[in-house]
Amino acid sequence: MIVLNDDHNTFDHVAQTLARVIPGVSLDGGYNFADKIHNRGQAAVWRGPREPAELYWEQLQEAGLTMAPLEQH
Repeated sequence: MIVLNDDHNTFDHVAQTLARVIPGVSLDGGYNFADKIHNRGQAAVWRGPREPAELYWEQLQEAGLTMAPLEQH
């Protein structure tokens, strides 16, 4: 699941949202992802089965993060 860089989310919002939604992501981990998203234009923030991916993707999008479409497997 890939989060894309955008011009409307702050580092704090991205980091806090990732830490809140993605299992196993701490606030520090959220900031590491936010840094990658900012500098590389995107970051893969979670990999795993499709069913939980759809739930996390929806929660991140509802929180305002810019999401790449889910990959079809």
